[in-house]
Amino acid sequence: MKSSLLAIVFALGAATAGAQQPAQTTPPAPGRDSTRLPLDRIIAVVGDQVITQYDVQERMLAMQQQPGFKPPQNEAEFNKLALEVINQLVDEEALVQKAAELKVEVLDNELSGNVDRQVREIRARFASDQEFRAELAKAGLGTPEEYRRFLMEQVRRGELQRRAIAKLKQEGKLPPVSVSQAEVEEAFNRSRGTLPRRPATVTFRQIVVPPRPTAAAREAARQKAESLLAEVRAGTEFERVAKRESADSVSALQGGDLGWARRGAMVPEFERWMFALRPGDLSPVVETGHGFHIIRVDRVQPGEVKSRHILVKPKIDSADVARARMEADTVAIKWRAATPFDSLVKQHHDPLEETSILTPIPRDTALPPSYREGFAGKKAGDIAIFPIAGPAGIPKFVVAQLVTVDEGGEYTLSDLKERVRQQLSEEASFRRLLDALRKQLYVTIRMDEPATAPQKP
Repeated sequence: MKSSLLAIVFALGAATAGAQQPAQTTPPAPGRDSTRLPLDRIIAVVGDQVITQYDVQERMLAMQQQPGFKPPQNEAEFNKLALEVINQLVDEEALVQKAAELKVEVLDNELSGNVDRQVREIRARFASDQEFRAELAKAGLGTPEEYRRFLMEQVRRGELQRRAIAKLKQEGKLPPVSVSQAEVEEAFNRSRGTLPRRPATVTFRQIVVPPRPTAAAREAARQKAESLLAEVRAGTEFERVAKRESADSVSALQGGDLGWARRGAMVPEFERWMFALRPGDLSPVVETGHGFHIIRVDRVQPGEVKSRHILVKPKIDSADVARARMEADTVAIKWRAATPFDSLVKQHHDPLEETSILTPIPRDTALPPSYREGFAGKKAGDIAIFPIAGPAGIPKFVVAQLVTVDEGGEYTLSDLKERVRQQLSEEASFRRLLDALRKQLYVTIRMDEPATAPQKP
């Protein structure tokens, strides 16, 4: 573990800064071992900034930690890689200088949390502060405070590059570049060996049947809600009643507070009253699919309302659950007998649930376990019935028809054609920008001598 500290810190820094990993162009932190990593050779000049051999070694060392990295096997391969790294550092420095021209700023308080997290991750790999400090010094990274400043600058440079690109895009200065079909095919064929497998997916339509309370249970819940409304109107604090009585356990903790909501966020019956009330007003008892509500509006602003509610739910017992299961079986029979889906939805579906999931969804990673189990062994067109968890642990019953079933496999060009085209277009547009920035700056690369290979610590 001790011998890999330099790799650890550079790999963590690279992961945080993202694809545009910044170059280090400021003087090295005190305490670095200049005999081990020579700093006296300038590799490139970009405007008024220099890129040193140490900068190149840092980047190449970080690259060695990436999965799948293949180290150069001879001097020619090494020099080719070194030149690629140098050009990458030149591009990054050009972007940083463009960010300064665009007056892009990144404040310390925007980065501190991220940087401190990385320092903590590195510190956690050592048994004591003394060991941590000793290994930082051995790796040429100075004290923890000096390393934090170094890392802060690295992350800042990466964020400056990201924001400069975003600003240029916003200003329309990164126009798309046309890409030919041949270029798309060539890029796909070049990378197809590294592509992950296409996941197995499904699409489906469903009718979710909830257990419904009896008429007697509904009436009992309504009467309780009416009594709570009378209590509030008589002067008992709304928040106190909500904390004591509301069945919405999340909002009840905040005295029924639902926060700010725009139109479309609540079920229609609730929303009609929420937007009709004035601040301080109480609604009558309002019934929705959730139960019976008492609503109070606290504040109103254009397009938004801040409200509270007290929810009373009718009791559901085991007999109600059994009736829901029988209803789900009946729905499946009718559906298989060609009863129109829309009419079944209108008669049986829980309005709080979705009816159609027609965008392919990965069955192994995105579907809840109950759906994965319910769809196991089913093919397109099949209808499955299975329970799902409902509020307070009371199950609902899903009657679902699989619309498509894709077992996955290797990606084809048709699967990724537009994505590859877009990526190539963006890369070409970005390359054109970088080339233009280079022409605006004084840029020179000094590869008259081979770069020195980085030494693993």
